[in-house]
Amino acid sequence: MVLTRRSVANNFLPVATLLLAIVLKSGVISARDAPVSLRIVLAVLAIGLVCATVFAALHHAEAIAHRLGEPYGTLVLTLAVTTIEVSVILAMMLHGENNPTLARESVFATCMITCGGVVGICLVFGGMRHGHQVLKRQGTNAYLAMLAALSVLALVLPNYTLSSGQGAYSGVQLAFVSILAVLLYGSFVFAQTGPHKEDFVEELMETDDRPHGEAGAGISGNAILLLVGLAGVVLLAEDIAAAIEDALVTLQVQQADAIVGAFIATLVLLPESLAAIRASLKNELQRSLNIALGSACATIGLTIPAVATASLLTGKELILGLGAGDTVLLLLALAVSMLSFGTGRTTSMTGLVHLVIFAAYCFLIFFP
Repeated sequence: MVLTRRSVANNFLPVATLLLAIVLKSGVISARDAPVSLRIVLAVLAIGLVCATVFAALHHAEAIAHRLGEPYGTLVLTLAVTTIEVSVILAMMLHGENNPTLARESVFATCMITCGGVVGICLVFGGMRHGHQVLKRQGTNAYLAMLAALSVLALVLPNYTLSSGQGAYSGVQLAFVSILAVLLYGSFVFAQTGPHKEDFVEELMETDDRPHGEAGAGISGNAILLLVGLAGVVLLAEDIAAAIEDALVTLQVQQADAIVGAFIATLVLLPESLAAIRASLKNELQRSLNIALGSACATIGLTIPAVATASLLTGKELILGLGAGDTVLLLLALAVSMLSFGTGRTTSMTGLVHLVIFAAYCFLIFFP
């Protein structure tokens, strides 16, 4: 009976969220004239609904992934989460006032949350339960190499080009880097699913009794509900993030963009992060790293080209270069990751180092 109720919720939430988002977008219901206390309550309820729908969408993505097997399953999860983040960023870019640094902050937050927080928690919990864990160095090193190349090209190099202002690419440079990002990520996906598949697969998924498909809708039904859920989350998350940004600006909070970017990244990464942690607890470290590092790679490889295209078509300014402090944190996270996974064996102490870097990132958001 528990599984039946969960299945009903997973099927109902995506539809309900999309309908609510459409109603709010149509202007039939508006909370702008409501008292502040009521608006706060509605905002909290909306955030809760979005989080629940993200989990429901992840459930349907996992159902599809379970049928497809590894490494295709991990790619479905990664692309589903990245689609949400890209859509929210684009929606906020294309509506309202220009926000040139939102994409940068969201991508940077995704990198720090995955490489610092998620990886750190996975290694700590997995190490505490299993003592030490092993991974496939070939696949993990490939992730890190691509992540380093994409993040430096997208978030660091713009500070050192000469054609435009500080932290920004010229139109030609932006198009060139976007093409490189798409080609690099596409070639990586081809390698991951083709000739080098064994480097990323800890063991092939076996048919089991996990409740991925208890709804009985089949893969086409899961795909439809996944798309409906993503659409609802995107539309509602756009309004929530915009409201948070307006409130922070009104309160004159420093680094409002960094806080909003961290909120967007946390919201969309939450279910996938839990999936990575669960895999680590089951001593499936390679799958855990595939999910975590794959999220960061997909975010840069797909988000940057998407926002670059929007910027070139609309003429809106796009600033990608990180500040000095954030650049140091990013390079430190990449360097520590390379050292952590270089031996092919990790412990809880390894995870603590990642968590320290993540704690520094969180602290500097609010106290720059």
